[in-house]
Amino acid sequence: MKGEYRHTLDAKGRLFIPAKLREELGDSFVVTKGLDQCLFLYPQAAWNALEEKIRQLPMSKSRDLQRFFLSSASDVSVDKQGRIVVPTVLRGYAALDHDVTVIGVSERAEIWDTQAWDAYNGRLDAASIAQAMEDLGF
Repeated sequence: MKGEYRHTLDAKGRLFIPAKLREELGDSFVVTKGLDQCLFLYPQAAWNALEEKIRQLPMSKSRDLQRFFLSSASDVSVDKQGRIVVPTVLRGYAALDHDVTVIGVSERAEIWDTQAWDAYNGRLDAASIAQAMEDLGF
């Protein structure tokens, strides 16, 4: 998945999922808490793989991951207008109110409050990206 899409969340918590991302996420998928105060969206197969990896870890290493990702996970379905309902607890976690940005990030998509996304991007600079690329051998 890739791309950045700006949309609005309506009063009922419904959010339009861009068609390109819906193709990869499917008609139903999992939304859960993500890192950096955003939400993660996983196609069912990718979610199953993540859940299995967490389950295989020793309890001493996995309990925080289980509590963070699994307790907040919710199955969502796309309606005829291409929208999902973002659960209230997840809207609160990610501080989603009206303006949101949906991004594709490889195997998952993320939902960000647009101001938070812009602030996050404002912290990135060419030097830090170049260093990360070097560290990864690019």
